[in-house]
Amino acid sequence: MDKTKQSVKDRLLGYSLYFILLAILIITIILEPKFVSFRNLSNILQMASTRAIIAMGISGLIIINGTDLSAGRVVGCCCAVSAALLQNPDYAAKMFPNLGHVPLIVGWLASVAIAVAFAAIIGLCVAYLHMHAFIASLGMQLAAYGFLCLFMDSNGNNGQPLSNLAEHYDNFVKGAFTIGGVRIPYLIFYMIIAAVIMWIVWNKTVLGKNMYAIGGNIEAARVSGINVEKYIVLIFILSGICVGTGAFLECSRIGSVTAVTGQNYEFDAISGAVIGGVSFAGGVGTIPGVVLGVIILQTINYCLYFLGVSSYYQYIARGLIIIIAVAIDVRKYVKKK
Repeated sequence: MDKTKQSVKDRLLGYSLYFILLAILIITIILEPKFVSFRNLSNILQMASTRAIIAMGISGLIIINGTDLSAGRVVGCCCAVSAALLQNPDYAAKMFPNLGHVPLIVGWLASVAIAVAFAAIIGLCVAYLHMHAFIASLGMQLAAYGFLCLFMDSNGNNGQPLSNLAEHYDNFVKGAFTIGGVRIPYLIFYMIIAAVIMWIVWNKTVLGKNMYAIGGNIEAARVSGINVEKYIVLIFILSGICVGTGAFLECSRIGSVTAVTGQNYEFDAISGAVIGGVSFAGGVGTIPGVVLGVIILQTINYCLYFLGVSSYYQYIARGLIIIIAVAIDVRKYVKKK
């Protein structure tokens, strides 16, 4: 009987975040019945889409017992460069006035290249200098913010917001399919495409299998012949590709880039991943779980915003959610050990 009670208790604890989400949803619907609409669902999924792509990359780092605290500031750098390259050619206050029509692929490649460069440096520090990912990425966070501020102040911009993006850029990101009279934003499809690609990488490639092996037991992985250092760097590079892609889409979604763009995005990604079942103990996590975790987190944020809750209380709520998620994860790990 005691074992049954303990099992029920553990299950209730494991699903506590879902109960919190359900409670917040019920309260929101009671206070604001208009919340239940396809428009709000679409808004939540659009907000979650770019963060989910970023979280897919950072989740791989958590699986190998790493992390990336620089991702938010790197998103800011990527957004700033993408915006500067893809501003409306006729905009009088363009950062690069002599730059004409720029293909989308150029903006995306620039964004990915920047994110990969930052991620690769962290990966090299972790793999070959044996630095803890927390310290390496914390240092890179400060460096990325410095680069962002320098870029925003360069070329006579003087820190002004980068806005008025090119029409073909906005159409690519903010456009939508209309199916049966229902408008479905492109961003939701981009998230699904990214999730499918990452699921294949995690489950059907050597990189994915070695990622789980390194996260499960790094010494056993090394003894089995896996080049641990090489794959750690590759996993960081993969994370950079996700961060750069998410930033490229996020730039157009928000429409204007400033020096604070991307702030705290890394915490949204990390908390979404942990809510979705990615374990800080390493070796555990799935792509569907990551996507669901980010959507849950964004649903809670959107509910609080919809109810007009102060942003200060929203920060408190998000912090508590992270603590609860990690506490549940640690409890599972300790129980398993």
